[in-house]
Amino acid sequence: MKKICNFISRWMGALVLLTAITALIWPAPFCAIGTWVINPMLGLIMFGMGLTLNLTDFKVVFSRPKDVLTGVLAQFTIMPAMAWVLTQAFRLPPDLALGVILVGCCPGGTASNVITYLAKGDLALSVGMTATSTLLAPLLTPLLTWLMAGTFVDVDAWGMLLSIVYVVIAPIVAGFLIQRYLPTFTRHAVAYLPAFSTLMITLLVGIIVGHNATPLLTGGCLVISVVMLHNLSGLALGYGIGRLLGLSHNKRTAISIEVGMQNSGLACSLATTHFASAPLAAIPGAIFSVWHNISGALMARIYSQQAIKDEGTSARKEK
Repeated sequence: MKKICNFISRWMGALVLLTAITALIWPAPFCAIGTWVINPMLGLIMFGMGLTLNLTDFKVVFSRPKDVLTGVLAQFTIMPAMAWVLTQAFRLPPDLALGVILVGCCPGGTASNVITYLAKGDLALSVGMTATSTLLAPLLTPLLTWLMAGTFVDVDAWGMLLSIVYVVIAPIVAGFLIQRYLPTFTRHAVAYLPAFSTLMITLLVGIIVGHNATPLLTGGCLVISVVMLHNLSGLALGYGIGRLLGLSHNKRTAISIEVGMQNSGLACSLATTHFASAPLAAIPGAIFSVWHNISGALMARIYSQQAIKDEGTSARKEK
């Protein structure tokens, strides 16, 4: 069973991509599943994240506040700003523009910690940034969405805040409490969490793509291009800010991945829950869910090779 779980979590990007293509070509099975399941599925993913958190994960916030603050500020400035710039530059219709902006205003993605680990980045910083940006999301995500998209759609900031509390914060707190008070259960469950989260994310993407297969097939190239540019901009600018501030490669790597990889599942959830009048708003989140796992895996390989090279250089200098 553990071998199967390791295989599933290892090939997350490929599974998500394959499911998205299947849903695009053969949407009927995915359309049979109502979009109402998106919130409970995302809640389960967040519950799994809570099971993996403990108090030591938050120590980095207090022991290295400058690093965490730098990363979180980059998270909530670069991605919203780039979302707005790209939607204006490509003149996206309001529905799709809203979807891109929602992705940009969301906190870091749940897969970013795994990608940072594979990239040999600063894992403690990555976990600290994910936790901090997620806790700030109920306030910053609705506020930023209102500022960026409030001129062309009606943004219910208070409703979005409550949704994030119910779907993200409450499940994380529940998972954290179970991890703390039921350690035996947690030890057995944690081994299967990466595979479980992968399957949930994969199914979530399939449902959203399936329900929007026709508009994706007729005009998907433009929004796919925007989503790819959005993600790549976050990865590049996140690393660039780290370099500008003189941070080490492993810290730059963590910030780059945290900034570039968004909680696109949350963006899809908010789009379907609060913007029924904009049915295409969930599409950018679904595309982002597919693409950022592919780009994340590629960047992990590039960053890890640079880390190995730097280690070799340091070893030679010591000799």
